[in-house]
Amino acid sequence: MASVQESVDVDVPIRVAYDQWTQFESFPQFMGGVERITQIDDRHTHWVTSIDGVKREFDAEITEQHPDERVAWTSTDGEARHAGVVTFHRLDENRTRVMIQIDWEPEGILEKAGAALGFDDRQVKADAKRFKEFIESRGTETGAWRGDVERPS
Repeated sequence: MASVQESVDVDVPIRVAYDQWTQFESFPQFMGGVERITQIDDRHTHWVTSIDGVKREFDAEITEQHPDERVAWTSTDGEARHAGVVTFHRLDENRTRVMIQIDWEPEGILEKAGAALGFDDRQVKADAKRFKEFIESRGTETGAWRGDVERPS
């Protein structure tokens, strides 16, 4: 299993940063390689990705979600084993630190070589920078879902 961690400080209140991360269908606007995410219901999404010419589709479940604190998800089936957690940390009234951790299982020689060479680290770093530009240029979220999802016992 490969893992990448990245953090980015954004010049928006914690509520704005968090609310944007609940809008999975907007991810293609700032995440490289994500073609489409469809929100099926409060806990389930369908992802279509294309990274380095390798197209994958998978379903994911939101495993934990607490307003202004964290969003976590994991793939449930499909062509990719993938999980992530994003946490939100209030720096002051109008600044938030967003911490991103993505874990995945590289498959095939190209994905394993890319992970070994740090391509995935650079992708997540670029995505964090694009999220910062996206949310700061808008100044507000594209939508929000403020529900709570508890981790299964």
